This record gives sequence, structure tokens and C-alpha cells, in this order.
Amino acid sequence: MVNNDHQTTTSPPLPAVPAGGHVLQVETGLQQLMGDRELYLQILRRFRQRYPDSGSQARAAFDNNEPGHAQRIIHTLKGAAGMIGAQQVYLLAAQLEPLCAAPAPAWAAPLTQLELALRSLINVIDEVLEGDRREMLERSAPPAPAVPETRMLLRHLARLLDEGDGAAIDMLEQSATVLAQSLGMEVFQEVTEAAHQFDFEAALAALQAAID
Repeated sequence: MVNNDHQTTTSPPLPAVPAGGHVLQVETGLQQLMGDRELYLQILRRFRQRYPDSGSQARAAFDNNEPGHAQRIIHTLKGAAGMIGAQQVYLLAAQLEPLCAAPAPAWAAPLTQLELALRSLINVIDEVLEGDRREMLERSAPPAPAVPETRMLLRHLARLLDEGDGAAIDMLEQSATVLAQSLGMEVFQEVTEAAHQFDFEAALAALQAAID
């Protein structure tokens, strides 16, 4: 079971996950966002909206003899799952990704496992979101105007990403709230997912597109 005891009284704990921590490790996701509960819930909602059909989409790509497309779908799902603490889906996607170019017998069973795990994850996410008493906005708030301090933070982040410095990941975690407000949820998530996969080039491209 997920333990949320360390949350402060000003931020109510997320509902416990009945299915167990191996499906969704809420604490892991919160730690990556420096305990920002509302931001984590927004990211959960975006995952619920964007990735429930990733398994079937990958299967369709395989059926259409497009293993490269299937691999991109699985790679993206892996990054998103890692960001929210969905360890089971993350590990299964990581195992499946290098098998995409192999013959069907190599990827068929792992893909089925991933589809089942993703279905379980979506059910758990639904339970967490339904159990939350606060009403969350269905759409991300528009990016807030960047104040001088925020612009300096964004420039520093861009420099770290350009240098391939792992400190960029620390900055994304430690300044998650400010960066999400400045960049908007979608861009922040895109940058963070890429950085956590050490794809600093993609993270930098997403960041620069938002701030240029």
C-alpha cells in the first residue's frame, strides 16, 4: 500500500492505492515533483488522457509492419510512466522497447503483458483521481508571464540541458512548481520526461520552443 504520511497538513494526502505500490508508486511520483501534490494530480490526469491506448496503438503499428513507430510509442509511454511512479508499466515498456525490431515471437508476449499492466494502471489512476476531494481543472492553466527570476531559471536550465548536465534533472524536480507555471503543464511534462530518459537534446528543443 502507498504511504503518504509525510505530507503536510496544508496538503491532504492522496488516497491510498488499493491495488498496491507496484502498480503506482505515488510517493515516487511526488518525490520527483518535490512533494507538489496538485502538480502530481495534474500530471496523472494528463497521463489518463494521453496514454490509455498506448498498448493497442503499439500493437496496431506492429500489425502494420511499422516497428519503428511501435518503438516510439513504447518509448514515450516508458518516460511518462516513470514520471508518475508507475514502476510496473515503466519496467515492462523498458523490456519491450529493444525487442520491437525483432520478429513477432519476441515481442508478442511482452506486449500483452504491457497492455494488461497499462489497463491496471489506468484503473488505479482512476481510483486516485476519484478519491481526491479537490476539483482539478481539466485543462492546464495558461503559462504565467515569466518574471526576471524565472527567466534566469529557464536560461540556466537550458544551459544545463545543452551541456548534458544531469543537474538539469535536479532543477526540474526542485523547481517543478515554478517551471510548470511558467512553461505550462504540457511543455513542462515534455521537458521533464525527456530529461529523465537522459534525452537532453529533446528536452532542450522542447524548452527552447516554449521560451523563444
